[in-house]
Amino acid sequence: MKAVRFHEYGDSDVLRFEDTEVPVPDAGEVRIRVAGTSFNPVDDGIRGGYLQEVFPVQLPHTPGIDVSGTVDALGADVTGLEIGEAVVGFLGMIAEGAAAEYVVAPVAALTRAPATIPLGDAAALPLVGLTAWQALFEVGRLAAGQRVLINGAGGAVGGYAVQLAKRVGAHVTATASPASVDRVRAAGADEIVDHTSATVAEAVAEPFDLVLNLARVEPTALAALAALVRPGGLVANTVVIMPAPADDARGVRGVNVFLRPDTEQLAELVAAVDRGELRVDVAERVGLADLPALHARAAAGQVSGKVVVLPALTAS
Repeated sequence: MKAVRFHEYGDSDVLRFEDTEVPVPDAGEVRIRVAGTSFNPVDDGIRGGYLQEVFPVQLPHTPGIDVSGTVDALGADVTGLEIGEAVVGFLGMIAEGAAAEYVVAPVAALTRAPATIPLGDAAALPLVGLTAWQALFEVGRLAAGQRVLINGAGGAVGGYAVQLAKRVGAHVTATASPASVDRVRAAGADEIVDHTSATVAEAVAEPFDLVLNLARVEPTALAALAALVRPGGLVANTVVIMPAPADDARGVRGVNVFLRPDTEQLAELVAAVDRGELRVDVAERVGLADLPALHARAAAGQVSGKVVVLPALTAS
């Protein structure tokens, strides 16, 4: 089969589009004929070796944390899934990824794919959807009537965070650049602050119950977010290379968000997609052979929104 792998850490040029063996599922696993995977910014850090201590992958390694596709073979003791069934899943940070024609995955990582969108596009959902869900509801305890600021809403996680926050009845203020304002507005934000021309403190008078930071910002800018939170509120930070800011004097807590697999939550997200309550946005679709070029463009800041990688799509 064809796969994209890296045999050593480095820049995007270490990625090779090459032939490798079709994997065989072990007990409790299934083999998936991949319809789609996606690019996530953490892929850059894993490939570059910057995250070796946190995510120690075995080389050679196939990237692709998200997967959507069709069950192709069953390992021993597999129940609940059948050959031919369409599935979606979050494979985990160090597992062999789905940037290949086939991948094996534990049944526990998978749920049935949305029926209302193309199967390849479903790979845009797992990591970013789960990140938004866990940050807002597990960490942030966001509820109807509360005010939330989503800092960096123009990214892939931000689109889901805005939609999910509005879905529970929160008032959403979002920061975005001019290039992503329309996308954030379409997701349902009540207020949008163009962070290239004003700060949130300048644009918004009322404090927030929750601030969700999704953006790589300067430490001073991150620390300033705590001042925007009401006493007793919380700052949830997904960019965990920096600690979440807090304000002990006012009882404002800061919590870093570390994503974990959760198929029940993923199934809830899939159900919301099929009910028309959650939109899966795909900014771009590329072929598997184009993944090295996609990594290079992302490193140069030339990728905006969620990109899915489709093995069946002919490379450009």
